[in-house]
Amino acid sequence: MAGKKVLVAGEFYENEEKYRQQMVQLGLEDDVVIHNRFIPDNRVAAYFSLADVAVQPYKSATQSGITQIAYHFETPMIVTDVGGLPEIVPHGKAGYVTSSNPQSVADAISRFYLDGPVDRFAPSIRIEKQRFSWEALAKAVLA
Repeated sequence: MAGKKVLVAGEFYENEEKYRQQMVQLGLEDDVVIHNRFIPDNRVAAYFSLADVAVQPYKSATQSGITQIAYHFETPMIVTDVGGLPEIVPHGKAGYVTSSNPQSVADAISRFYLDGPVDRFAPSIRIEKQRFSWEALAKAVLA
C-alpha cells in the first residue's frame, strides 16, 4: 500500500482523541487523513472518487446508507458481519465481509490490496447494484 492514505470521513460517534493517540503510537499520523464532520450531499462524490474501497467497520448495524452510495459510485466495500450488511454486500462479489474485530478488518484491507487489481469487483458490483435500482424497487412494490 505504499503511497496510499487512509481517509476517515464522517462524524465520529465517540471521542476522536483516542484514535489520534493510536495513530501517533503506531507512527501513522502522516498516513491517515481525518475529516470528522458531516459530509454534505454535494461533497459525497469527491470523497468516493478518491476511494479504492469503502471500509465500514461497524460493531453493530442494521444497514448503512454508505453501502448504497458505494454501489452508486461502484466502489468495492469491506463490511463487518453485523446486521443486514452481509446480505447487502455479497462476500467476494462486491467486496469482503469480515468479523468486526480489528485484526479481521485489517486483514481484509490487506487482502483487498494483495488479491489483485482494485477494480476486480467492478463487474459484480454493476450486477449487484441493480438489486437496489428504482426499477427493482418498483417491481417489488407492484408484486
